Amino acid sequence: MFDCSKCPGYCCSYHIIPVTRRDLKRLAAHFAITVGRAKAKFTVKNDAEHKKDGEFKMRRKADEYFGRICRFFDTEKRCCTVYAARPAICRAYPTGRCGYYDFLANERSTQEDPELVALTWNK
Repeated sequence: MFDCSKCPGYCCSYHIIPVTRRDLKRLAAHFAITVGRAKAKFTVKNDAEHKKDGEFKMRRKADEYFGRICRFFDTEKRCCTVYAARPAICRAYPTGRCGYYDFLANERSTQEDPELVALTWNK
């Protein structure tokens, strides 16, 4: 339904990327470390307001285009560095609508240009 290959990582910039116990096991196996070490290294506790999204969320890092992005996102190549071990939420996305796809479709329609990618990173 969506071609994510040209996306700059919109969903990876979400403030909350929930991480489950199963996700931690997958990441721990990927990096050959313990689940406890993976939790300490890759996650932070969710604040009380967002506990419904799970107890932990993915750590983030600086990003030139979105401000903050998933710690596993390669900001040069604009892709996931742990694709095979990515969290369940990432595996399921998009579950309905993709915000970036909707934005891009609107821009292309408005500009009457089916090839338009309206982001500066795509130089």
